[in-house]
Amino acid sequence: MKKFFGIIGNPIAHSLSPTLHNYWFKKYNLEADYSIIEAKDKDLPSVIKKIKDGSYSGINVTLPYKQKIIHHIDKVVNDAVSTGSVNTVLLDNNKTVIGENTDVFGLQAAYLKEIDNSISKKVLIIGAGGVSPSVILSIQKLGIRNISITNRTNEKCIFLKKKFKSLNIIPWLSLEDKIKEFDIIINATSLGLKHGEDFSFNFANTKNELVYIDTIYNPLETKTYKFLKDEGRKVFNGLDMFIYQGQKSFYLWTKINPEIDDGLIELLNSKLK
Repeated sequence: MKKFFGIIGNPIAHSLSPTLHNYWFKKYNLEADYSIIEAKDKDLPSVIKKIKDGSYSGINVTLPYKQKIIHHIDKVVNDAVSTGSVNTVLLDNNKTVIGENTDVFGLQAAYLKEIDNSISKKVLIIGAGGVSPSVILSIQKLGIRNISITNRTNEKCIFLKKKFKSLNIIPWLSLEDKIKEFDIIINATSLGLKHGEDFSFNFANTKNELVYIDTIYNPLETKTYKFLKDEGRKVFNGLDMFIYQGQKSFYLWTKINPEIDDGLIELLNSKLK
């Protein structure tokens, strides 16, 4: 019997998740289909109901629903408990709707092995939205404790500080001046997203050894990514994180650990040109 999967978020048209998962369904000869699910806040209960009744076998969750979805599912587990953020939903053998977080794994697998995890490193996370708790937890798992956060809405930083008490909060208006103090900067906002807003300044005066990670993958090179690459900084886009978090979601749903092969990378890159 054919199984159906999908992703909810808003905006969601830019998502490559259908391309990723449908590639793997075809590769492993699974009778399944993955599509974009248009949903607003009011639709979340009905989406979860469709998981309970088997209409969907699993979903991914992206902005702005990673926290909101928790109110509608039965149980959160593992990194979803620590972050209060869910990006993967499935039904277990007891018909319990489970919320998982594969973003933490995605970050660790994609980038953090590349980073010198000296505990003296100073990290700045820009943005306090859906993926930010996952970024914080993955950095903490490295052993780094000097983590600062900034966001256009300061209340969101205060909310995160209740969960991650050692966070330092930097006012948004100080961001341009403060970037020179950090060894690692991670953009966890939607600034730079294709057809969206961008930062209002260049990231000049950063440390020569800066590592910059952009959680955005569409476009592959945001304005800030290009600027810092040209400045000789070590830069990463969000594509690898996206692939690895998807790999773990796919495993949770199918118990198959899918291969990240050249054909998949070529296909994803072709979609982003």
